Amino acid sequence: MNKRSALPEPEEAVVYPYSAFEGSWAARLQRFRWPLVALGVVLLGLLGWRLFGPAAAPQAVTVAVPQVTVMVPGTSEVTQLVTAPGSIAAKRDESIGVQGEGGRVTAVLVEAGQQVQRGQILARIDRSVQAQQAARVAADIRAAEADLTLAEADLNRALALVERGFVSRADIDRRTATRDGMRARVAVARAQLGEINARIAQLDVRAPSAGLVLARNVEAGQVVGPGSAALFRLAEGGVLEMRAQVAEQDITTLKPGMRAEVTPVGSSESYVGSIWLIDPVIDAVSRLGVVRIALPYSPGLRVGAFARARIESGTGVRPVLPQSAIQVDDKGNYVLVAGPDNKVQRRGVTVGSVNDQGVSIASGLDGQERVVVSAGAFLRAGETIKPVLAPKS
Repeated sequence: MNKRSALPEPEEAVVYPYSAFEGSWAARLQRFRWPLVALGVVLLGLLGWRLFGPAAAPQAVTVAVPQVTVMVPGTSEVTQLVTAPGSIAAKRDESIGVQGEGGRVTAVLVEAGQQVQRGQILARIDRSVQAQQAARVAADIRAAEADLTLAEADLNRALALVERGFVSRADIDRRTATRDGMRARVAVARAQLGEINARIAQLDVRAPSAGLVLARNVEAGQVVGPGSAALFRLAEGGVLEMRAQVAEQDITTLKPGMRAEVTPVGSSESYVGSIWLIDPVIDAVSRLGVVRIALPYSPGLRVGAFARARIESGTGVRPVLPQSAIQVDDKGNYVLVAGPDNKVQRRGVTVGSVNDQGVSIASGLDGQERVVVSAGAFLRAGETIKPVLAPKS
């Protein structure tokens, strides 16, 4: 019975090849587990750094320094030429009006632009009333002269009879007084006639001096009087002038007698004159002074027209630059200079004369600077450049 209940002996386990193969890979994975985990952590860290780390610093951009042509102008002897704008006017502008009582103009005898002589009649004013007054006074003179002749004859007869005792000394005195009174009446009448003739003469509007008629402001039939506006404007001697507006720094180089060329605006013809007066006052606002240039009359010169004067004021030693080197802005003329560190500097200058050599610089440069010849409009103050010295011509 016990043998029956006894359990059979376990059979020996059978090992299959597949299970053995699978166990070998698990063992290998178990062996490299921690290195693989470390590798994954490193990869995840690198990925996170790329995604969320700081941006890479930008690479520096290399900026090309522009090459700019410069020149060292030095100094040269140049003719100092002062240029100035201004207007044409009469050197002596005379206004001619009515001297006497006035009246209706009966004739105008000259036109604007006509040369006249001293005392020449320019216009006539009606004198019919004054002529009648003169005729009346002339008649009074003749009557007074007749009475004087009678009084003198009466006195002479009395003087011849006084020696014979027929006429008293008192009668002689009375007749003498009567004669003297007649002489006074004649003198008064003649003075009245002279006054009327003088008033009639004033009704002729005459030229006070020889010259050029600039304006005629009267017509026949017009009523004029002492309070009327000027009837004519006259340039004394026919001499005109240009009133040039000269800068303060240039006016000190000018003197009376210097030759000047005046060119009216819009004209290609120049007129030669000379400085005759330099006003002693400089305008406090514009810093300009007036230089007066006398000009003989010419049909191309018109009073009131604008013109430009060129005055040679001598020679001087100054830097000379090409026109392309000069720049202009709201502050005035300037040039660009390459400093010791090759940075661009703005230098304000005063322009002098302009001739075939170039533009002379009156102030602002000593001639030893490296001045930008061209391309100044494309540069800014403080910009670094590579100066290239221009070849000497």
